[in-house]
Amino acid sequence: MLTSNDTLLTNHDEFRKLVQEHLQYSTRLDSLTQKRYLSEDEKLEEVRLKKLKLRLKDQMQSIERQYRQQYGTHVA
Repeated sequence: MLTSNDTLLTNHDEFRKLVQEHLQYSTRLDSLTQKRYLSEDEKLEEVRLKKLKLRLKDQMQSIERQYRQQYGTHVA
């Protein structure tokens, strides 16, 4: 049985796109945090990526709320 989150990933193109972008940003952030020292450009990139990830997370949560309101289910 699919959870509501699985349903969104399967059937909602925008949600799926946001999740993929979020994962890309996370991967890049992980590579930055593994470095002992960051250049100034990398520090700026790190801050930018964190802000982008937060924006994407807000957008995904908004879609989840709309889904819950429309279908009356909890998104896992």
